[in-house]
Amino acid sequence: MDALSKAKKFYKDEFESKQLYSYLAKVETNPEIKETFNELTKIEAKHAKFWYMFLNERGINVSAILHNHRLWIYKILRMLLGNRLFITILEMKESNSTDEYYNYYNDPILTEKERNYLSQIIEDELEHEKNFGKQKGNSDFGNIRDFILGMNDGLVEILGTVTGLTAVYPKSSLAVGTSGLVVGIAGALSMAIGAYTSVRSQRQVNEGIKNKMELLFNVSKDRAKEELLSKLNDSGIPNDISKEVVEKLGDNKDAMTNLLVEDVKENEIKSALYTGIAYLVGLVFPVIPYFFVASSSLVALVFSVIFAAIALSIVGTVVSIASESLSIKSKIIEMVVTGLGAAALSYLFGKLVQLIFGIQA
Repeated sequence: MDALSKAKKFYKDEFESKQLYSYLAKVETNPEIKETFNELTKIEAKHAKFWYMFLNERGINVSAILHNHRLWIYKILRMLLGNRLFITILEMKESNSTDEYYNYYNDPILTEKERNYLSQIIEDELEHEKNFGKQKGNSDFGNIRDFILGMNDGLVEILGTVTGLTAVYPKSSLAVGTSGLVVGIAGALSMAIGAYTSVRSQRQVNEGIKNKMELLFNVSKDRAKEELLSKLNDSGIPNDISKEVVEKLGDNKDAMTNLLVEDVKENEIKSALYTGIAYLVGLVFPVIPYFFVASSSLVALVFSVIFAAIALSIVGTVVSIASESLSIKSKIIEMVVTGLGAAALSYLFGKLVQLIFGIQA
């Protein structure tokens, strides 16, 4: 994408953000959050004006750019996800905007005056992230990630399971549905336990390292300082600055320990619940038709594929909005094609199993 095309995207994004925050300010009941959205509306309007002038000075007709197809999607997401989870998506959106602006910052198309103003926009976007981080409370990106991944796994894996079983048992719809449900519940438990174990294990490892560092600090401050100096140098900080930091923090055990050990902020129980429940939500779409279409597994499979495609489209839409890196259409196509492609391979494998073992059902 060339520089002017990126600028068009920035203008469109800022204009849409202004509309979004204006809408959120109108429907928000919390006075503090309402005021935040009003302020964001004003700031995004200034950002949009900057890109309007940027493009206008280069002969670009900006009126042809504005086709806001995302506002109604945001409205639906807010109703479905609730305020906290929706704010998390907004935070992720602002984070990606900041990255895109930073990459554009050194583009030679910018004049020095424009570059200075863009640096102010980047500061504003970083401040937006900070504000959303305060508002979202206990809801965070890690849990959104767990839910999206868990639901996607449930969809794709169980769709593949019932598709493969349909090839083996084309006339036993209830048996396929029951088998898919059993496999799905087992998969949800496995995913939840895996998420719980992963987060808890990382926390325990970090706590072990933290305890050792506290012990080391109590026994030998000089040795603890060497550990901190080594970590700072490994992170790319010049040696003279690293030494200055170490000397200033030399008597502060908590500060030194926190710098040496990364804190795990995710809650293992919450992560397990998000992952497991999301997996169960995902498996409902491909499995449920087999309990209502008892006459034929093949007929049930058609509905299963349709329901799964709809669910994958929803997941793709959420991922696209969260990332701001792909169009919604492209992400939906990617999710649906990969999901249904895996199902098609599972069906072929099921037919192969049927032929090899001579199963007739």
